Amino acid sequence: MSEVLIGQSYFLRFDSKLWQAMQPYPPLGSLYAAAHLRARGYEVAFFDAMLATSEAEWAAALEQHQPRYAVLFEDNFNYLSKMCLLRMRQAAFTMIEMARRRGLTVIVCGADASDHYGRYLAKGADFVVIGEGEITLGELLDHLSGRSRTQLEGILGLARRDPAAPDAGSPWRVHPPRPVLRDLDALPFPAWDLVDLDRYRHTWRRHHGYFSMNMVTTRGCPYHCNWCAKPIWGQRYNVRSPENVVAEMKLLEAGYGPDHIWFMDDIMGLKPGWLARFADRVQTEGVRLPFKSLQRVDLLLKDGTIEALRRAGAEQVWVGAESGAQSILDAMEKGTNVEQIHQATAALHAAGIQVGFFLQFGYPGETREEIRQTLQMVRASRPDDIGISVSYPLPGTTFFERVRPQLSRRQNWQDSADLAMLYDGPFATGFYRQLHRVIHKEFRSRQAASALLARLRGKEPVSLGHRTPTPRLLARLVYNLASLPLARLRLELRARQPQETLTPVAPELSPEAAATPSPQPE
Repeated sequence: MSEVLIGQSYFLRFDSKLWQAMQPYPPLGSLYAAAHLRARGYEVAFFDAMLATSEAEWAAALEQHQPRYAVLFEDNFNYLSKMCLLRMRQAAFTMIEMARRRGLTVIVCGADASDHYGRYLAKGADFVVIGEGEITLGELLDHLSGRSRTQLEGILGLARRDPAAPDAGSPWRVHPPRPVLRDLDALPFPAWDLVDLDRYRHTWRRHHGYFSMNMVTTRGCPYHCNWCAKPIWGQRYNVRSPENVVAEMKLLEAGYGPDHIWFMDDIMGLKPGWLARFADRVQTEGVRLPFKSLQRVDLLLKDGTIEALRRAGAEQVWVGAESGAQSILDAMEKGTNVEQIHQATAALHAAGIQVGFFLQFGYPGETREEIRQTLQMVRASRPDDIGISVSYPLPGTTFFERVRPQLSRRQNWQDSADLAMLYDGPFATGFYRQLHRVIHKEFRSRQAASALLARLRGKEPVSLGHRTPTPRLLARLVYNLASLPLARLRLELRARQPQETLTPVAPELSPEAAATPSPQPE
């Protein structure tokens, strides 16, 4: 038996695209919460939905551990949790109901719950932790268990069911926001021992030929891209010391044997001098773990940044390129320019570091010309990988407020492959889904051709993962080249179709009526 059972509602099996990609990472945010509670003296059990088959395994965990408190603490470092996919929200509601039927106190923390606490409370949660969750969760459990004399009303960053709430027509009481943590080194390392890492290792090595684990060095992002939601950390940005990060890397390397690290930060190494100190520490301690991370192109062009990444072991850097049209980058308030994308990509390649582009289509004002410019940017810069999305309005963003009058009752994707146009965008949903196919066919054709040419010249780069057999590369090249003309024709036909007519939600009927976006933490 355990006093607290912590879980989360992101099931990889419920997302067909990512289930096929099969690159699972344990829910890091949930593991931080578990470690924090254990440091406060709680017996904690852990339910990992990432590789679970369904919510039935949560029910089995409740039966096995017999907790007093059931906590759904979503992984706020996972961008898919921030996107609030409908299938995962439904999983959370089901898990709340399962715990309520057993008479447990149910606590929820996450991006979707922070934005829509009313929905979660209406489904049976007793408390919703709004924003960064570890300290609030610990104080709440101390109050509920009698370990603290702190009054419930004095706990910051909380929403709860309260029939005596002062807001007319609303049964919820919302406490003032909690300031974010500044000293991240004070947090214990994630509770890795609670995870079945042998299962993750087997999955990674069977599908990809190596084992990757995840870490974070920061929390938050200070930039103002107007489509980026920040319900957990607001506009704040705090960073762990390089020494603390390398100490965790050594622990993982010695205890679990990963071949690779994914740093899940929104931006890694933003603090001046941090990357150089990190690289020095990695080399001093003899840590040999290649990694991928996310950076901004303007920061990459600062003196010494790319060299520090190379020294630290960067294998791949992803950047939010978003668009090859400067007009769209400016409309997004991205704060970068297209020339910086080209320059940063060339500099990373010169340093032997692979580059990934995040591309975003469908932003207001985008026409076929802006799409053409984006495709030309990809062709000219030749990134090593791409990820494609469609502009996604999330509460709390300037973009959401601009398109709010156009939003229909459905305001989230079902899963990560949905690519639905949720507002009156430039083209219909079918166009963007077909654009996704066209770009990937063209990109994979160039990738296969480049790999085959490098192989013939004996200059193929060394890779961590499985080496794609030459016959498979040839088959990939032939298939994509042969199917590309028809895919382009279908894209042209989709471009002529009118945008779907979305029926806006009347304010009094809005499902958000009792769940307004959460206040930002100070």
